[in-house]
Amino acid sequence: MAEQHADQPEIEAYDGPAGGWGSVRSLADILPRERLGPSALAELARQNKPEGFACVSCAWPKPAEPHAAEFCENGAKATAWELASRRTTPDFFREHSLTELRGWSDYRLEEAGRLTHPMRYDAATDRYVAVEWDEAFDAIGAALRACDPKSAVFYTSGRASLETSFLYGLAARAYGHQNLPDSSNMCHESTSVGLKAAIGVPVGTTRPHDFDHTDLILFFGQNPGSNAPRMLRDLRACRKRGVEIITFNPLRERGLERFTDPQNPLEMATGSETSISTQYHQVKTGGDLAVMTGIARCLLEWHDAALANGEPGVLDTDFIERHTHGFDAFEAAIRAADWTAIVDEAGLTRDAIEAAARVYARSSAVMAIYGMGLTQHVKGVANVRMLVNLLLMRGNIGKPGAGPTPVRGHSNVQGQRTVGITEKTELVPVERIEALYGFTAPREKGLDTIGACRGIVDGPVRAFIGLGGNFLRAVPDSDAIEAAWGKLDLSVQIATKLNRNHLFPARDTYLLPCLGRIERDVQAGRAQAVSVEDSMSAIHGSRGRVEPASPHLKSETRIVAEIARRIVPANPRLPWEAWTNNYGLIRDAIEATWPEQFADFNARMFTPGGFWRGNKAAERIWETPSGRAEFDVPDTLNATGFDDAPGRFRLMTLRSNDQFNTTVYGYHDRFRGVKGTRDILFMHPADIAEAGLAEGATVTLETDAGDGVTRRRTGLIVTPYAIPRGCLGAYYPEANVLIPLEHHAEQSHVLAAKSVPVRIVTD
Repeated sequence: MAEQHADQPEIEAYDGPAGGWGSVRSLADILPRERLGPSALAELARQNKPEGFACVSCAWPKPAEPHAAEFCENGAKATAWELASRRTTPDFFREHSLTELRGWSDYRLEEAGRLTHPMRYDAATDRYVAVEWDEAFDAIGAALRACDPKSAVFYTSGRASLETSFLYGLAARAYGHQNLPDSSNMCHESTSVGLKAAIGVPVGTTRPHDFDHTDLILFFGQNPGSNAPRMLRDLRACRKRGVEIITFNPLRERGLERFTDPQNPLEMATGSETSISTQYHQVKTGGDLAVMTGIARCLLEWHDAALANGEPGVLDTDFIERHTHGFDAFEAAIRAADWTAIVDEAGLTRDAIEAAARVYARSSAVMAIYGMGLTQHVKGVANVRMLVNLLLMRGNIGKPGAGPTPVRGHSNVQGQRTVGITEKTELVPVERIEALYGFTAPREKGLDTIGACRGIVDGPVRAFIGLGGNFLRAVPDSDAIEAAWGKLDLSVQIATKLNRNHLFPARDTYLLPCLGRIERDVQAGRAQAVSVEDSMSAIHGSRGRVEPASPHLKSETRIVAEIARRIVPANPRLPWEAWTNNYGLIRDAIEATWPEQFADFNARMFTPGGFWRGNKAAERIWETPSGRAEFDVPDTLNATGFDDAPGRFRLMTLRSNDQFNTTVYGYHDRFRGVKGTRDILFMHPADIAEAGLAEGATVTLETDAGDGVTRRRTGLIVTPYAIPRGCLGAYYPEANVLIPLEHHAEQSHVLAAKSVPVRIVTD
């Protein structure tokens, strides 16, 4: 199968808006490329609808009153990718060894099509060979029973349903460990840690209706045009009624500049656009702490001046006194901050910071939307805490139109944490689990993603179960993890399509193909439904109805239960078979385990717009040790965790317009004007000149972490771009080879992929 690369890479600026005809053309391209007919359009019409299926892409909320087409460009690509007509059969593996396949690109591997049969790795031929399901389950069970449970890792990506995730976490604990890393460890764990410490809940406090009440949106480090395009309609509606949107982002992302609604006939006919950001500040990567410190200092100074003039103060002192703790120490630290240092670290002028602060000071209801541009730094938790500080200063939590709004990525990454996918004992109701299910649950903290990677490299981890995802591609120091993977005794990968992780065998390796969420899931003669949680804590039902890609596929829920039956002692309180035959019984178990959040789960799961599971901080009930929202005292203005030095750059990893997480749908990053390649290094023109380089030159990046390990990414094409000086951009996940395993966020262990110290070496 031919790659989708162009003969020569094309790099040409894109002048169009987000959405518009560019989005329509992208959709028109992928459907025939995946050989999909009119039936695919019928499924797209059900996407994110009540009684339809929840998008397998991002976790943006599904509205109670959906549009005719309640999907975005990337959501449509995700659906087309799952409905693809090509098949990766046992014949495919007879033709291709794993050694050969390791030379294929991520795109080409997944483009080979849907997996059709359970497979095991045969070392003698270096190929996967077909295996019967029961034979695979029995062998996997025997291998897991033979090893220390604490040496096993059960990883899950963010798309597994609530039902599957619940059984997976329960199986792990009943087996004897809570080594339950997930994709949240790689993106928003800084949110979970930071918000939990600050306001007592690990998630955002806003809901979709808050867009109707806000009068200012602060945007930090998130790119809705590529990562959550349906959000653009909410932003457009806000702008139409005069809401200001102030963006802080190193790159000028088109979705935060201009948007044409593809579902608005007038806009499509006339080419009219909505300007999204009213201020756009290209902060240095890692400079958000400095920006927020500068805004906070402005508020304090203007508050002093207002009181001195006999005018109302800028701060919400009543809220601060009644609802917060630690303000005095925070105030002292902000007053001591030096403006010269603030400006230098932010990469913005003082006038620019003050311009943003003036709007914040006069706004009464403020939402703070952010993504991995805040969380994926060494000081990622400090970024989240500082954002909360800003909101607390003016009482912008727990009222309509206000609050922190983290934008989660994968479709159920937040939900799986809600139902027990966590390595932290304090985040699950252990005593209730023991009482309900009749086993002693582990109390020892399990392995997160970084811990799992260390265990794989150093040897304590012996078995790895991957419930979806592409772990080897997503993790930092990916070359080192790939090299160590063969030391594992067991690797089990549950997947819909082939990816790079599947090409690195352990001593025993199994590839188990599962149903996709769009497909009909029938158990014991009854069609089943599943559920997911969106970024704003609403639970949605999802029904698949498409004929499965192969009669040999099993649901993720069934696969997890079959493994659980073979590794957990028989226990009438753990009825794996009954649960799998009727997912409603799993939801009953979830409700029994978390009764406050999942009351009447089965009855409410198809509520239009989802049912909200509640949020104490949104009610100004602070479940913190002090019983109040906590101010945090910042100890730095630089979130990168390293100092600048001559020749050292801050690398941020990026996703293209033609991918979602590690899945690459094609080679056209439309908004950045790149086609035919992912071997790109985005760089400020002045930095190109200063380094003695030229546009189109090919260079190598080397990690400059000072740990004595050589990490290289070769063959990158120097491309001038509007990026702050001293900062570079390269595509994820290919650039993960440059991120040291120890270069992660303090406290949360999220890989610090948005500020990696690197140097440029000419090829």
